[in-house]
Amino acid sequence: MAAVLVKPDRAEQVNACLATVMDPELDESVIELGFITEVKLQGEGAVQIGFRLPTYWCAANFAFLMADDMRRAVQALPWVTKVEVLLYDHMYAEAINQGVTDGNGFQAAFGVAAEGGLEALRRTFELKAFQRRQEALLAHLIDIKHSPETLVLLDVGGLQALSLDADGDRLVDRYLERRSLVGSAGWAFVDIESQPIAATTLHSYLRDLRRVGVNAEFNGTLCRGLLAVRDKDAVTSHPIHIVRQPRPVSAP
Repeated sequence: MAAVLVKPDRAEQVNACLATVMDPELDESVIELGFITEVKLQGEGAVQIGFRLPTYWCAANFAFLMADDMRRAVQALPWVTKVEVLLYDHMYAEAINQGVTDGNGFQAAFGVAAEGGLEALRRTFELKAFQRRQEALLAHLIDIKHSPETLVLLDVGGLQALSLDADGDRLVDRYLERRSLVGSAGWAFVDIESQPIAATTLHSYLRDLRRVGVNAEFNGTLCRGLLAVRDKDAVTSHPIHIVRQPRPVSAP
């Protein structure tokens, strides 16, 4: 839990901003994952955020992306004048912290090892998050007896008009948060290339998407376990760990 050092209302605003920052691979917030170690609200609108990741050698680009997203999210608050984000107990904490503070970007911090920066990586994992949310929602709707033929013809308005329970409404809201990544018009359910999904191939499409979800769920469980038992004396002689970009699944 974050250590709040000033007025609860401002602390709650900061925590609400941090709750929107997602681990790019797991599609869960840094708050839910327990990455945030402290939030210090200081005088004149200054905010300091500390966080730790599950291992000493977590991917440098993932770490930088989360740190920069934290800075941007909190900086958007109208009363905030300065945000300092500090990554602790990481093999490249110094470079990441300095790079985020300077605002010069991942490439400036890591040079040739950065291989093109973070935006392509961000896009890849946002699409994977879209797919996980889409699979969860479609599976729920099929479980409550909506037919594939009906689902593939829904537009966004029709999806929002469905009478669902609280779980269903939550799944719709989460899905629509990512829906704009693949275009705003047309069907509610499309693939990552904005193409409609045929009713006859919907089940095979969902099987492909489940593989994305199962892998992320396993990684999430592993991350929580590693964070709980982290060895602070981990070996430091590792190369820069920068995750490459897997391609999300397209419709068959």
